[in-house]
Amino acid sequence: MATHLPGLDQHFSLPRITHVGASKPVQWLRHGWQDFMAHPGPSLVYGVIVAIAGLLIVAIAAPRPYLVTAAVSGFMLVAPLVAAGIYELTRQREAGRKPTFLDSIAGLKASAGTLGQFGVMLAIVAILWERLSAILLALLYGGEMTSVEGFVRQMFLSGQYNGVLAAWMFCGFILASCVFAFTAVGMPMVVDRDVDMISAMMASLRTVVDNLPAMIVWAALIVALTLIGFATMMIGMVVIMPLLGHATWCAYRDLVEP
Repeated sequence: MATHLPGLDQHFSLPRITHVGASKPVQWLRHGWQDFMAHPGPSLVYGVIVAIAGLLIVAIAAPRPYLVTAAVSGFMLVAPLVAAGIYELTRQREAGRKPTFLDSIAGLKASAGTLGQFGVMLAIVAILWERLSAILLALLYGGEMTSVEGFVRQMFLSGQYNGVLAAWMFCGFILASCVFAFTAVGMPMVVDRDVDMISAMMASLRTVVDNLPAMIVWAALIVALTLIGFATMMIGMVVIMPLLGHATWCAYRDLVEP
């Protein structure tokens, strides 16, 4: 099957990629919900863990208003790593088992090394994004930073800092797009197959490029649902996170041939 990045096959042993339509992400969500309901207990445990982690991140960032927005977007950067347990739940269920939460944790041992490498990469990106946010705001933003409410009001609603906001959003978009491109199917592939991190990242990049309309829709759905999770004080994230995890596994199964 021809791809838009044929040169990658000269250096990496990449799987064949399936091309899907732009509406396919809606089906991934629907199938993800079905997988979620197939083992809701273990899935909800992951959702609770993520919700608690999100609340802690916001609580730590709250005294420094500029960190709150960076924390929300940074959370989205490292979320693919947290979803690895969700992928393992569905992988074991597809193998005919009825996994518990502990089963899914135990099942990740085989891919722990590569997942750890992904974790280091994502942590570096999150730290880079936090530092970049701090530098941008220190250089370009002259408004209130004494409270989260004041910062959000001036930065996002006053219209005085549209240039700063545009620069900040552009940098965040570039970083988030890179992370998404390299992990969209790269993370579930690591859980499912004996593959190194670089090969998984390249396969994910090729998948995103070859299915760009569908993956743009998928990325937008992920961002929208994650923001809903934060808007509900992380309560919604208890369900949203496992739903997105199961749906991402469905996307991987649709996009990457066995």
